[in-house]
Order: sequence, then C-alpha cells, then structure tokens
Amino acid sequence: MPIQQSDVKYTAVATAENGRDGRVATDDGRLDVVVNPPKEMGGSGAGTNPEQLFAAGYSACFQGALGVVARERGVDVTGSTVTAKVGIGKNDEGFGLIVEISADIPSVDAATARSLVEQAHQVCPYSKATRGNITVTLA
Repeated sequence: MPIQQSDVKYTAVATAENGRDGRVATDDGRLDVVVNPPKEMGGSGAGTNPEQLFAAGYSACFQGALGVVARERGVDVTGSTVTAKVGIGKNDEGFGLIVEISADIPSVDAATARSLVEQAHQVCPYSKATRGNITVTLA
C-alpha cells in the first residue's frame, strides 16, 4: 500500500542540470556531482552516472532492510555487505534498467543468508518501488 504525504518523515531533493551530461546536486549541498554518460554508451565516462547513483542508493537501502529483518529474527549480520549491479539497455520503449542484488553475510550459513535476503527484498523501499517495473534478481 502506498504511503500518504502525511506519513512522510523525510524528503530528499536533488536537481539535475543538462540531464545525463551535466551535474546533479542536493538542496543541502551534501551531494554535488558531475554526471556523464559512461564510455559504453558513447560518453566521456568522466563523472558518475544515474545508474551508479541508483546502485549506490539501492545497495544502501537494501543493507538497511537486511539489518531490520536480521534484528527481527535475532540474527547477527555484522560485517555483511550488499552489492547492487544496475544495468541499462535498450528495450521496446527506449531504455530500461535491470538490477542484480547480492549480499555477503559471512556470519551465517547459505540457507539463512538466502532467507534473509529474500525477506529484505520484501521490505526494502527500493525493492517495493521497482517490483513489477524492472527485473530485479537476487544473487
């Protein structure tokens, strides 16, 4: 179920100039980066790109969700990491994204790790936002 405006606790604000070949900055100045298309897409690759920014946000959010579900289950995930690989390519409607999420949880067995990752995927806001819109696989 979508949240209502009255439920919002925080709103991030970012403004882009010149789209994929320019600059993106947040209103509080904490993020101010040059963005350029990657070389693989004909750009200079000199700056970051929207896919890297999305991967950074998704991996951080998913790591937070992993911590929440682990605490609820009494499982220690100290030292764990989450990696998001975000791909972009052409589709019937122009371009689309694909995501692969992987987690390294050294303190638990493979079955427990897989269960935690699957549960985190159900509660992560990025996972919820992308569900049904793009392919997200759990590695």
